[in-house]
Amino acid sequence: MPKVVDRAAQRRAIGTALLDLVSRHGLDEVSVRTVAAAAGRSAGAVQKYFRTKDEMLRFAAELAGERVERRWAEVDVTGPPHEVLRRLVLTTLPLDAARHAEATVRFAFVTRAIHHPALAATQREIDVDIRTALTDWLLATALRTHDRADCEHIADAVIALSDGLAMRLLYTPDARDELVPALDRALRALLADP
Repeated sequence: MPKVVDRAAQRRAIGTALLDLVSRHGLDEVSVRTVAAAAGRSAGAVQKYFRTKDEMLRFAAELAGERVERRWAEVDVTGPPHEVLRRLVLTTLPLDAARHAEATVRFAFVTRAIHHPALAATQREIDVDIRTALTDWLLATALRTHDRADCEHIADAVIALSDGLAMRLLYTPDARDELVPALDRALRALLADP
């Protein structure tokens, strides 16, 4: 009887190995051969699931985006809006080993996306998903009196704040005690009525 292979599970396992490789060594070390070795497979086996390196990178970027969305879904969204936003942003900041690895991967993909349109399209899709979820939450809870455009602008500002803090914490991890209070102040200012 032929062996039944869960194609989706195999792709996810390879994508996970790629993300781990990027978090430890950067995108320069990614090739079909190195990902295959990290996944415990042959290069030919990896190529059964991904025709090219770029296809593999796009899939891994989507996988990384799913991880952030899954962590956001686990956040307690009760309480004052600035506290909920704080919890959401903190889930994206490199404050422990797992989130440090994820932030490293995320910024590696963003840098590569500058020169690779297909990867840039994937990054934009992830951004739209996060922006939409955040805007919907703002409209439903924190900013009911605002229109959608206002909430989208605030969502963009929260995302920019999160990205900026994450980037700074990657290269200045000792600045945590200075940057987290800056997050609190910025969130209060964003949610303040004009």
